Amino acid sequence: MEGGSWAPRRWPCLPGMTSLALASLLSCLLTSGQAEVYSRCELARMLQDFGLDGFRGYSLADWVCLAYFASGFNTAAVDHEADGSTNNGIFQINSRKWCKNLNPKVPNMCQMYCSDLLNPNLKDTVICAMKIVQDPQGLGTWEVWRHHCQGEDLSDWVDGCEL
Repeated sequence: MEGGSWAPRRWPCLPGMTSLALASLLSCLLTSGQAEVYSRCELARMLQDFGLDGFRGYSLADWVCLAYFASGFNTAAVDHEADGSTNNGIFQINSRKWCKNLNPKVPNMCQMYCSDLLNPNLKDTVICAMKIVQDPQGLGTWEVWRHHCQGEDLSDWVDGCEL
């Protein structure tokens, strides 16, 4: 062993990689710390305050039903699809078309990061959902809404909520 102090070997690191890794970790920590699982009536009141009742012809019960079957009312829900896309937040909005994750080639129709859809205040989520429902399929854009909510009596979803 030659004289001098021992120092760990430095590994080359691309400057952007460290920042990207740190930003991703920080984003996960911040959103997971803010997760909210709403009750049926809490969510109904919030969505009503945002003006979703009657928006594009859909009742508040439609939106509450969608949120339940999409995420169980969990604002931090993230589902990873086989194609690499993610479904994000209480309405499980997909990154393939609607929000931006790490793939710069997605259309990002809602003009926001997917992590914005995990915020419990729901503002960004509602803004994006309002854009999605303007699509010709409306709420039918969501498969879970078509299978569980469309054509059903949804009055139980808002019964007793004091709206």
